[in-house]
Amino acid sequence: MKNNLRVLLLAAGPGLLAPAGAALAQTPATRPASVGQPAAVGNMPLSLQQAVEYAIQNKSSLLATRLGEQTARARVGEVRSAGLPQVSVAANLADNFKLQKSLVDFGSFAGGSSATQLTPSDLAAAQGGQTVNLSSVTLPAEPVPPQALAFGLRHAGNTSASVSQLLFDGAYLIGLRAAKVYEDLAKKQTQQAEIDVVEQVSKAYYSTLVARERLQLLARNVQRLDTILYQTNQTFKAGFAEKLDVQRLQVQRNNLVVEQQKAARLTELSVALLKFQMGLPQEQAVQLTDSLNSAVVDAGALRQRLGVASFATGGGVSGLGGVPTTPAPTTDNADAQNRQDQQTALSGARPGQLAATFNYNNRIEFSTLETQQALAGLDLANRRAGAYPRLLLTAAYGFTGSANNRGDLFAFRGPDSRAANGFPNQNWFGFGNVGLSLQIPVFDGFRRKYQVQQARIQQQTLERGFETLRQSIDLQDAQSRTTLINALDVLDSQKANLELADEVARVSRIKFKEGVGSNLEVVTAETSLREAQTNYYAALYDVLVAKVDRDKATGELYNQAKQ
Repeated sequence: MKNNLRVLLLAAGPGLLAPAGAALAQTPATRPASVGQPAAVGNMPLSLQQAVEYAIQNKSSLLATRLGEQTARARVGEVRSAGLPQVSVAANLADNFKLQKSLVDFGSFAGGSSATQLTPSDLAAAQGGQTVNLSSVTLPAEPVPPQALAFGLRHAGNTSASVSQLLFDGAYLIGLRAAKVYEDLAKKQTQQAEIDVVEQVSKAYYSTLVARERLQLLARNVQRLDTILYQTNQTFKAGFAEKLDVQRLQVQRNNLVVEQQKAARLTELSVALLKFQMGLPQEQAVQLTDSLNSAVVDAGALRQRLGVASFATGGGVSGLGGVPTTPAPTTDNADAQNRQDQQTALSGARPGQLAATFNYNNRIEFSTLETQQALAGLDLANRRAGAYPRLLLTAAYGFTGSANNRGDLFAFRGPDSRAANGFPNQNWFGFGNVGLSLQIPVFDGFRRKYQVQQARIQQQTLERGFETLRQSIDLQDAQSRTTLINALDVLDSQKANLELADEVARVSRIKFKEGVGSNLEVVTAETSLREAQTNYYAALYDVLVAKVDRDKATGELYNQAKQ
C-alpha cells in the first residue's frame, strides 16, 4: 500500500503531489454520515479521525467481517441449545391396502390332545367385529398345520409427543466453553480487519494532505515565475536583456504549468483512493479539514521515544550530549560478545530497557493466536470427552388408532364409546412412557483415537507458531523502527536542502533583478528549488507512512484510532 501511494505521489515527477482547489479548503469539522444516515449534501468536511471512523462503520469488507461475528454468536446459541429440552411432535397415517400376515399355530392353544376349533365362518365373523364362542375339540391323528392370519385393520394412524433432556455429556460442557472462545476469536478477527482499514485510510489521507500542500506550492511557484517572466520581458523591451533570457523563462514556465496540470489530475486520483479506502461513494465530494502542519509529527519527541540521536548534531535526542561511542567489552569471551552484538543488531539495536518493555500482547495477531491455541486445547478435550457416557431423560405420550375405512378412522372414539349392540368400539388408544437413556461408547474402530491425534498435532502446530510469530513481530518492530529513523534523517536532510535551495533562488532573483546575475542562474536555481520541494514533501510523506507502520508494529495504531 505504501508503494502504491508513493507511486501516486511521484509517478509524474516533481509535480505530482496533491488535491487541489476549493474542494479541499479547510472548514470547521463536522461528523460524517454513518451507517444508515444519508450522505452529506455538497462537500463532506473530513478530518483524519472522521475518515477513520467512517471507514470503520461503512467499509464493505469490515461489514462482511462483522457478519462473521454474528455467525459466531449464532454458533454459540446452537451449542447451548443442545442442553435445552428437545421436544418433537409426530403424526402418521397409513393405508394398509395389503395387510401383512403371520403364521399362527392354533393347535397349540389348548395343549395335550385337544385344541380350539376355529371354522372359516367363525373367522369371518371375528373379522366382521362379531363375538365368536370357540369350543374345544379332540385333535385328529394328523395335527392342524399353522394358519396364516392378518393382524390389524387396513387404515391406521398414530400421533405422539416426545421430550428429552440432556443430563450429562462431557463433550457438551466443553463445547460451551469452546463456543465462547470461538466468539472471542471472531471479535479479534474483526479488530484485525479494523486495524488494516485504519492503516490504509491513514496512509491515503496523508497522501492527499501532502498532495494538497504540494499543489499549493506549485501554484505559488507559477505565480513567482510569472512575475520574473514579466519583469524580464519588460527589461527585454527596454533593451537591457536578451530575447534568449525571455525564452528560457518561458520554457521554464511551460514545464511548470504542465507539472501543475498533471498534479491536479493525479490529485483527484489520490482523493478517489481515499474514498475507496473509506468505503465512501466516489460521487460524494469531500473537504479535508486537517492541515499538513497538524499531521507532521514532533521529530524531537519521536527521536526521544525511539532513543536515537539527532540527525543535525549526532549528539543524542536533545542534541546536547556527546557523540555515542561503542562501549568496551565487559567480558573476555569474544564469541559471547559477538553473539551479543549480533542479537543487538537483529533486534533493531533497541536499547535493553525498551526491548524489555515490549509487550507481544499489544499485537492483535499474538492475541488471536492465543485464542486459536485455546480453541485447539478445547477441541482436544472435546475429542477425549467422546469416550464419556451420555445420560438423557426421555418421555413420550401419544395415541394410536385403526379402522376398516378412512372415515371410521377419524371418528376418534374413546374408551366410553359403545356400538349399537352395546359392545365397546373404541378405535384410538393412548400410550405413554418415561425413562432414562444411557449411552456408553465401547468401540468405534479407533475413530476417536485418530481424532485425538489430529487435535494434538494441531495444538502442537499452533505452539510452534508462537515462536515464528514472535520472530516476525521482532523483525517488524526492528524494521519499522529503522525505517522511521531513516525517514526522519532524510526529512531533516531534505528540509535543510529546501531551506538552502530557497535561499539560493531568492538571492539569484535579487541578483538578476539588480542586473548583476544571469538569467541562466535564475532558471537553474528555480529548478533546484522545485526539486528540493518535491524531495522534501516526498520525505515528509515517508515519515508519516513510517510512523503509521511503526504504530502498527508496536500495536498502538488501533488504540490511537479509537481516541
